[in-house]
Amino acid sequence: MKTVIPDRLQEFFIGFTDEFEVKVPVLTTEGERVFASPFDGPPALSGGALAAKPTAVFFPQQDGVISIGSEGLLHASSAKPLFVAGFTPRDLLCLRFIDRFFAEGYRDDIYFSRRKGALIAAVSGFSGASGGFVPLSGGACDLEFVFDGAVWIVVPYSEPGKRIAARIPDDAADDALAALLEKSGGCVDEDAAIIQAASKLLLNEMVPDRFWDSVAESCIQCTGCNLVCPTCTCFGVQDWRYPDRVERSRMWDSCQLEGFMREASGHNPLGTEGLRTRRRIHHKLAADRTKWGEISCFLCGRCDAACPTGIGIVAVSRMIVERFS
Repeated sequence: MKTVIPDRLQEFFIGFTDEFEVKVPVLTTEGERVFASPFDGPPALSGGALAAKPTAVFFPQQDGVISIGSEGLLHASSAKPLFVAGFTPRDLLCLRFIDRFFAEGYRDDIYFSRRKGALIAAVSGFSGASGGFVPLSGGACDLEFVFDGAVWIVVPYSEPGKRIAARIPDDAADDALAALLEKSGGCVDEDAAIIQAASKLLLNEMVPDRFWDSVAESCIQCTGCNLVCPTCTCFGVQDWRYPDRVERSRMWDSCQLEGFMREASGHNPLGTEGLRTRRRIHHKLAADRTKWGEISCFLCGRCDAACPTGIGIVAVSRMIVERFS
């Protein structure tokens, strides 16, 4: 194993920019951590999960599908593979889920054109908000940066990850990592029990429609829950006309918006805010569990942090358990 001191992180990641398009958390002037190039500033690996959807590096908010100019189809030049550092262990679970989603049935070539060959580095250890402890991922990535409070211990898992780590000269002490692994094993997640219980109640149809109407009264259709959720995959397709070309793009959609399922006839099977709110929660906790064998909320916490009216998925799950258990 190898170590990197915090002051050398920027130099370390810049060293891979000839081979990869490197994305790391960087502080903006407003103090927000976002994925950016290491040339944009020193990496800010500590701080916990980024506020924005981490899977947007592979599934961006606006994504080009095709571009046609006066001489026909315009082909974009092939980009370097991505090297993304900053996913939390829970983000890795979200990424695994949308990998499955975009590979099922019709394989989404646009998504996998970015995902193929990408290297993923997780961040754990004492790297959470205010120095809180983030349990280690245990290998669901190419390599992991584990902060022990002083240095970053770099743990490679895949062969590409081992090649990255091989370029670090310093060895780490095994006992420091062993202590962090032991601490990871003792972490208990109370929210996981809450959403499991809520999922069971939804699958058993124990939640009446009037509940969703009451929750929906708080929704202001800001769509923040969908914009930050790593496992939200809905999108619409739009054409854009420019002086020299026409572009077709896909853009994120939100199941909380009135037009989400409105048909050309004007009929809307999700015509009330209560139905749309039910769809958002039921989809993650029940429908996906039936189709994919797992709940598609991995407790990253983003929707609960983003919702201005307090109806993120954990908050609503807690309401369900308290009222209908």
